[in-house]
Amino acid sequence: MSTDVKSYAAVDLGASSGRVMVGRVGPDSLELMEAHRFPNRPVRVPEGLRWDILALYGGVLDGLRAAGQVDSVGIDSWAVDYGLLDADGTLLGNPVHYRDSRTDGVAEKVWASVPAEQLYAATGLQYAPFNTLYQLVAARESAQLAHAERLLLIPDLLSCWLTGEQGTELTNASTTQLIDPRTREWSYDLASRLGVDLGLFAPLRRPGDPAGVLRPEVLEETGLRGPVPVTTVGSHDTASAVAAVPADGERFAYICTGTWSLAGLELGAPVLTEESRAANFTNELGLDGTVRYLRNIMGLWLLQECMRAWGEPELGELLLKAAEAPALRSVVDAGDAAFLAPGRMPERIAEACRASGQPVPVSPAEITRCILDSLALAHRRAVEDAQRLADHPVDVVHVVGGGTRNALLCQLTADACGLPVVAGPAEAAALGNVLVQARAHGLVGDLAGMRHLLVRTQPLTRYEPRGETAPWRAAQARIVSE
Repeated sequence: MSTDVKSYAAVDLGASSGRVMVGRVGPDSLELMEAHRFPNRPVRVPEGLRWDILALYGGVLDGLRAAGQVDSVGIDSWAVDYGLLDADGTLLGNPVHYRDSRTDGVAEKVWASVPAEQLYAATGLQYAPFNTLYQLVAARESAQLAHAERLLLIPDLLSCWLTGEQGTELTNASTTQLIDPRTREWSYDLASRLGVDLGLFAPLRRPGDPAGVLRPEVLEETGLRGPVPVTTVGSHDTASAVAAVPADGERFAYICTGTWSLAGLELGAPVLTEESRAANFTNELGLDGTVRYLRNIMGLWLLQECMRAWGEPELGELLLKAAEAPALRSVVDAGDAAFLAPGRMPERIAEACRASGQPVPVSPAEITRCILDSLALAHRRAVEDAQRLADHPVDVVHVVGGGTRNALLCQLTADACGLPVVAGPAEAAALGNVLVQARAHGLVGDLAGMRHLLVRTQPLTRYEPRGETAPWRAAQARIVSE
C-alpha cells in the first residue's frame, strides 16, 4: 500500500445496529469496507427502555480487532442520549432510550418556566419530546442524577472508555437544546433558568480535535499496536452524514435517510424566527461553522416496525409489489409523534388512514406504498419549507444513508419534490467520520475538498422527477387539512 494512503476506523452506531468501518484515504482515493457489524437491541427492564451500552462497547472492541491496524479511530452515533458517571468514573446504570416514556408531559413543565418561543430563540432546536434538556428535567429527582459527577453523550462515553479522557463533541452537544447556535457555546442563562447543571458536561471539543489514545487494556484486547489516536469527528451521525453529502456548491438540499429522515439545508447561520419554530425546524451544528437546518421525520422506522410485525419478509419482493400498488391512495403524516413508540405499526397506520377518511391499506404491499408515499411527501414538505424559511433556493436534492438502497423511495422523493435526486453514498455517516479523521491528519482539505473526493470516488445514482407535482400538492393538502 502507498505510504500516502492511511487507514481509519469509523465506529458508526445507529438506532438498530452498529458497525465498524475501515476507510482507506489517499490524495485521490477513498475506499470503505465493513470490518464488523453488530445488532443494537434496546432492552425493556422494569424501570423502562434502556440501551445495552455494554453490548455496544463489546461490539466496538470486536470491530476494532477485525479492522486491523489503523491510523486513527473516530466515533459517531445517534443524538440526545447520555450516560451518567459517578465520582469514580463508574457508569450509573444503562443509558435511557430516547423512546422511553419518562419525558411524557415534561415539555409543558419546561415551557412553564421558559416559553417555547424563548426556548427556540435561545437554542434554535425543534421540539422533540426526547431532547436531552427534557430528559434531564425528567430525571431531576432521580438518584442517578443526584449521584452523577459527569454526563457523557453516547459517543463521548465510548470514547472515554477507549481512551480514559472526557470531552463533549460540539455537533452532538447542539442536539441537547442547551447550546446557542450563534455562539456555538453553552447557553448558561437558559440552563440556569431550568436548573440544569452544565458542570456535568465535559469540555467542548470540535471535529478534528484529538480525543486521546487507546488505553493499553484496549490495545491488548484488540491486538492493535499503539499508540492509536482517537480523533473527534462529527459525533452526531447526521453531522457526519451531511459532511459526506457529495454536493457541488451551495444550492442543494439533503435528506439523511435511515431509521429517521433528516431533511433540510446546510446554512451559514441559524434561522431563529417564530415562523421557523412553528414549522418545527431545527438548527443543529455542523462542520466548519455550518448549521444543519432541518426537520426530523419518522423515516424508515415506519417500515422497519411493520416488517418486524410481518415476520421480516424479503424487502426486495415487498418493494416490487409496493411499486405496483396505487399511488397516493392513502397517506399519513410521517412526522406524527403517534408513530414514535414501537409496536403495532401496521395497525396504527391503518387506524390513522381510517380516522382521516382515507381508504385503509390492508396488505403489506399497500401499507408499504402508504409509508413510502408518506415519506416522499414529508420530504417534499421539508425541502419546500426549508427553502422558504431560509430564503435559500435549491436545484437538487441529495439523498444519503441507508434509504439510498430503496430505489422506490428515491424515485418517489424526486417525483414529490419535482427536483432531481442524487442518491449516495449509502454509508454517508461512516464516510464523513473517516474524512474528518483524514483531514485532521492532513490528507484532505476543507469541506468542499472532502466533497469533491466523494464525487470522484463514490457510486451515485441520479433520479429525475416523473410527471406533474399536482397530485403531490393535493396529497399534501389532504394531510394539512386533517
